[in-house]
Amino acid sequence: RGLRASSRARSAMPSWVIDRYGPNDVLRFTRDMVFPTIHFPNEVIVKVHAASLNPIDLSMRNGYGATALNMKRDPLKLKSEETEFPLTLGRDVSGVVMECGLSVSYFKPGDEVWAAIPPWKQGTLSEFVVASGNEVSFKPKCLSHTEAASLPYVGLTAWSAVNQVGGLNQSNCSGKRVLILGASGGVGTFAVQLVKAWGAHVTAVCSHDASTLMKKLGADDVIDYKSGNLEEQLKTLPLFDFILDNVGGSTEKWALDRLKKWSGATYVTLVTPFLINMDKLGVADGMLQSGVTVGSKTVKHLFKGVHYRWAFFMPSGPSLDEIAELVDSGKIQPVIDEVFPFSEVPKAFLKLEGGHARGKTVIDVISKK
Repeated sequence: RGLRASSRARSAMPSWVIDRYGPNDVLRFTRDMVFPTIHFPNEVIVKVHAASLNPIDLSMRNGYGATALNMKRDPLKLKSEETEFPLTLGRDVSGVVMECGLSVSYFKPGDEVWAAIPPWKQGTLSEFVVASGNEVSFKPKCLSHTEAASLPYVGLTAWSAVNQVGGLNQSNCSGKRVLILGASGGVGTFAVQLVKAWGAHVTAVCSHDASTLMKKLGADDVIDYKSGNLEEQLKTLPLFDFILDNVGGSTEKWALDRLKKWSGATYVTLVTPFLINMDKLGVADGMLQSGVTVGSKTVKHLFKGVHYRWAFFMPSGPSLDEIAELVDSGKIQPVIDEVFPFSEVPKAFLKLEGGHARGKTVIDVISKK
């Protein structure tokens, strides 16, 4: 499908949007979504070739985090309209640069790039998307657009948890015992490969039907959480240097006991009440409550000789550059569960909502189906 007009001349584009929060029937296809424009000199417009879905898309469709995200969209309340709608979901993009802001020197039109767009911006389930230059990176050469679109959001979330918050890297990870709870989802499959590439001994917790995949990705031990009490199963193994928790809930109550004490061992969870607190309590009280919670837990566990941390997705082109190197060197591969054409975005959401995916749900945006 060729472009018949320059991006400047166009005013509308095809997109999947929501006009209110709610279940899957709020998703609506339109050919009249406002074409993105460059507002800042460091921005680029990307023609989307492929996108992918993450649990945050389901959460955002349902209205989770709306208070915090709306504050981020318009912190000074400058906009006259009160609404974030119509809102386009989708965080991952792999595509081609169409236009660059005046201060963008690293990219040029025609470059193949990938990115994870932060959740307070318009998303990637669209023909075009605007991104900051520092959120974008050159796509790994060895991947197609559909393969590449499966990685940025989960990759950066895992990178944030393991590297920026957890402090693990290529030079200090060798031989460390790492436990990954919820290993078969998007973040888990990436994290297993990342710490394995850095030389760690990896124990993956997932259901039995994902164990073959875990072994293929390099996990040394695979624990089936359905085959008995998980805490008891893990007690039979040596203690860990690092735990990444994608599950949350009751897991947090006992997981920290599986860490080596007084050795710098760290537990990092991606399941935090930060946005829920802000939705329930408002911005100021929500941030205060979250700060009190993480502060008290950090101090409590510090006295027990282990580190307790929260981690979040952080957009970062430079981190994607490092991830692209690992992909092109064969150390990290995309794990894709299913690819849907752009016309079947609601079906893709239902697939994700069904749970127990093995890897990612990808949208081929330029397919003609």
